[in-house]
Amino acid sequence: TRSFTDPSVSMDLLRAVLQPSINEEIRGVFNKYMKFFQTAAINVRDNVGEEVDPEQLIQETCRSCLEQAKLLFSDGKKVVPRLPHEQAVPKRARQMDEELSRRGSPIPKKRKGRPPGQSLANDRGVSGMAAWKLKVSEPVKRDGPKWDPSRLTETTTFVLGSRANKALGMGGTRGRLYIKHPHLFKYAADPQDKHWLTEQQHMRAIGGKMAYLLIEEDIRDLAASEDYRDSVDLHLEELKPFIPPAWMTEKMQKHMETLRRGGEVPPPEDPPE
Repeated sequence: TRSFTDPSVSMDLLRAVLQPSINEEIRGVFNKYMKFFQTAAINVRDNVGEEVDPEQLIQETCRSCLEQAKLLFSDGKKVVPRLPHEQAVPKRARQMDEELSRRGSPIPKKRKGRPPGQSLANDRGVSGMAAWKLKVSEPVKRDGPKWDPSRLTETTTFVLGSRANKALGMGGTRGRLYIKHPHLFKYAADPQDKHWLTEQQHMRAIGGKMAYLLIEEDIRDLAASEDYRDSVDLHLEELKPFIPPAWMTEKMQKHMETLRRGGEVPPPEDPPE
C-alpha cells in the first residue's frame, strides 16, 4: 500500500476534490465555442449527406481538443500523437502551435473579427440552437413506451427525416432535428428499403446518401409541444406519412430493440455499382 505521505497520492487526493469544479469550468469553455462546432458540423452534414451525425462529430471534436490540450502540460518526454491530417500541417503552423504550447497559452492573440461569445444567430443552421449544451457524459435515454418495439405494428405510419425537418421548420438544415431531439427513434434505410421507398414514390433515388425514417406520432407530439405549436414555420402538411411493408417494420422493431439495450447498429452501406 502507498502512504498518504506519498507526493503523488497527496496531489491526486487534491485533484479529486477539485475535479468537479474543474469539469464545470471546462464545460463552460466548450459551451463558449460550441456555436462554432455546431455551424461546422451542420455544414459538413449539408455537404456530405445525412450519413454524417453532427452530434457525434461535435463530441469527437471536443475529445480531440482535450487530447491536444495535454500538450500544454507536456514534460517534453511524452508527446500526444497527432491525427493523420494534422501531420500534414505546414511548418509555419506547426511552429506556431509549438510556440503557443511553450507559452502555456491555449489560444493565440485576439484578432480583428467576431469574438467567440458573440451571437451567431444569423449564421446558417444555428438559429434556435443556442440553448444546446455539451452533454458528453449524458447518454441518450432510450426507455419508456416510445422505445417499446411492440408499438411498431403493421399499421404504424412513418415519415422521412427530411420531411419531418421541413414540417417542423428546419428544412434548411437536415441534421438539426436529430441534434435538438436525440431521443427520437430514427431508422436508417438500407438499399432494399430505399428501393421500395423509391418505387412507391415516397422519395427520389438518392444513390448512397442516407435516408432516415421516423415515427409520425413522435413528430406530431413534438409539433404539439411548447417549442413548436405556436411557430409560424410549422407545416405539418409536409409530413406525407406512409405505412411501410411488414418486412420493413420488422427490421425497424429489431433496430429499436438493439438501440434500447444500449447497442449500436452500424449505418447500412450501399453495394458498389
